[in-house]
Amino acid sequence: MKLKQFFYELIPTAFGTMSIVWWKAESGPRVRQMFLSRGRKPVERAVLEDYPNARRHASPAVAGLGDRIQRFLEGEAVVFDLEMIALEVCGEFQRHVLLAEYGIPRGWVSTYGRIARHVGLPGSSRAVGRALATNPFPIIIPCHRAVRTDGAIGGYQGGSGMKRALLAMEGVEFTGKGRVSMQRVSY
Repeated sequence: MKLKQFFYELIPTAFGTMSIVWWKAESGPRVRQMFLSRGRKPVERAVLEDYPNARRHASPAVAGLGDRIQRFLEGEAVVFDLEMIALEVCGEFQRHVLLAEYGIPRGWVSTYGRIARHVGLPGSSRAVGRALATNPFPIIIPCHRAVRTDGAIGGYQGGSGMKRALLAMEGVEFTGKGRVSMQRVSY
C-alpha cells in the first residue's frame, strides 16, 4: 500500500502562525489536519513531528482556504464549506460530533451535553469534549462554540484566550464572572 504524501501550508494570523496539512487526491486537495499556534513550540515543528515526511507546498485551493481562515480570524463572517475537509479520517462518533458543531451558527454556543443529546447519545458529554479536543479541523469546524453547561468556556486547542477572543469576535457575550452568557444556545 502506497503511503500518502502529505504537504503543509503555513498561515500567518493575528493568533500566530497556523498550518494546514493536506494531500493530493483525484478530486483535489484533501485537508487532513490544521495546527493552531500554541505555546512555545513553532507550528511547523509540530507539523513535522506528526507528519515527518510532509513537505511545504503551495496549492491555490489550500491558499484560498488559508485566506478564508485569515479573514475569519480578523472578524469577517466567513462560512467554511467542508468540500476539502477529510472527515473520513475521523471515527463515526467524532464525525457526528464535528458535524453537529459545524451546525452551530456564528454568535451562538452549545454545551457538550446538548451536543451529546443532539447526536443521540445523552450522557456522553465527556466523549463529546474529547471528540472536540481532538478536532483535526479547528476554525473550519468551530469547536470554540462548545462550552460547559455553566457557561465556563472549557478547553481549546489554541488556548482559552483564543477561544474567548473568537467567541467575543462573533458577538457572544460574557457575564461579569467571565462565563458565556447563555442567551443564544443551539440544540
